[in-house]
Amino acid sequence: MYKILFSGCQRLLLTFAFALFLFSACKKTTSSGPVLTGVRYYAPSPSDTSLTSLTPTGQWVVLEGHHLKNAVQILLDGVQVPFNAALFSDTSAVVQIPTVIPFNSVAASDLNTIKYSTTEGSVDFKFSIVVPPPSISYTSDEMANPGDSVWIHGTNFFLVSNISFSGATVSSYHASADGTTLAFVVPPLTAAGPISITTKSGTTTTPFNVEDNTNGVLCNFDNVFTYQWWSAGLDNNSATYPGNNGQYAILNTNGPLNSNDGSWWNGGRSINCNGAQWVPVSHLNDPMANWALKFEIDVPSPWSGVTVYLAHNGDWTYIARYEPWKSPSGAVSPFKTSGWQTVTMPLTLFLTQPNNGLHGTGTPAPDLSTLLGSSGDGSINVYVMNDSPAPAQLVAGIDNFRVVKIK
Repeated sequence: MYKILFSGCQRLLLTFAFALFLFSACKKTTSSGPVLTGVRYYAPSPSDTSLTSLTPTGQWVVLEGHHLKNAVQILLDGVQVPFNAALFSDTSAVVQIPTVIPFNSVAASDLNTIKYSTTEGSVDFKFSIVVPPPSISYTSDEMANPGDSVWIHGTNFFLVSNISFSGATVSSYHASADGTTLAFVVPPLTAAGPISITTKSGTTTTPFNVEDNTNGVLCNFDNVFTYQWWSAGLDNNSATYPGNNGQYAILNTNGPLNSNDGSWWNGGRSINCNGAQWVPVSHLNDPMANWALKFEIDVPSPWSGVTVYLAHNGDWTYIARYEPWKSPSGAVSPFKTSGWQTVTMPLTLFLTQPNNGLHGTGTPAPDLSTLLGSSGDGSINVYVMNDSPAPAQLVAGIDNFRVVKIK
C-alpha cells in the first residue's frame, strides 16, 4: 500500500513539474526579443520583392522577422526612424526610410546596421545601407574670383573624395552634416570649366561651365558689350560692389516707387541690350526646362515690393518675374545678399499675362521656338516696376546675362 501511494505521489509530482516546464517554456517563447530576417518593398504583390540594400530616399519598406510588436526604437545607421506601431504585426513592421543619413558622422559600428528594439530586447541586423550618388542644385556664385567663398548646394555630399571648380581642384572644404552644402574658397583659376563632385557613390558634373565669359553670354558689360540704351548706370567700382568682374549695371529706383508705378523707362530702372544668341538653333527642340537665363546680382540693402521683369526682345507676351523677397505662398520677407550671387531662371519661368493683369503670372511658352523665335536669338530687356500695394525701392548691381543648358 505504501509503495502504491508513493508511486502515485511521484507521478503527480512529475506531472506538476512537467506542467511548470511547459509554462516556463511557453512564457520564454512569447517574451523573446525581436528577430529580423529581411527587408522588402512595401508594395502589393508581385512588386513586394526582397531588397538587398537601402538608400535614404524616403521610401517605404517592410522589415520582416519575428516578435516585432511592442517596438520602442528603430535605428538605421544610428538615425532614429519614426514609426506607427499600428502598421506592425508580430512578423512585419512597415517603416519609412529617412531621407537623410549623415554618413560623414556615422560611427563605424553603426554603418550598415538596422537596430530594432522592443520592450523585450533588441537586435542588430546587418544590412547594406548605401549612400546615394551626389547631385548639384545650384552654386552661390558661378563667377566668383579666386579667394572668394563659394557654396555648392545639392544632395548627398557625403564621403567626398574630389571637388573641381572650373577645372581647378579644391583642396579644402567644409561639408554640412546633412550633405546639402559644400563651402570652400575658390582656388586659382586658369580657364572656364564645370563643377564636378566625386564621392564614394559616384560623380556629378554640371552641364555648363562656370567662370565662362563667352559661351551663351548675352551681355557682361565687358568683352561682350551689347548694352544699348536707357537708364541703368554702369560702374566698375569694387568698393561699391566688392568681388565684381569688370563693369556691371546698377538698377536703381532712386527712392521708393509708388504702388503700381509701371514707368520702367525712368532713370535707373531698365537695362536694354542688343540681340544675341539665346539658344543655338540646333537645340530649339530641347525641352524648355533644359535651358535657363542666368545672371549675378548684389543687393546690399533690404529689398521688397519692387519686381524685376525680364523679357526676350522687349516682347511682353512672355515675362519672367524676379521677386526673391516673395515666397511661393505670397509672404514677403526683405531680401539682401552678402555680395554677388548667381540667379538661375529656367526659361519655363517666362509666363504670359493672365486675366488678373499681372505680367509673368500665367503659363509658359509651349516650346523654345515660340518663346525665342526660329532663330533662337534676341535682346535681353530688364525693367523695374512696383506692383505691390505700398511704396518700395531697389538698388542692386547686376551682371553677366547668359543663357546656358542646365539639363
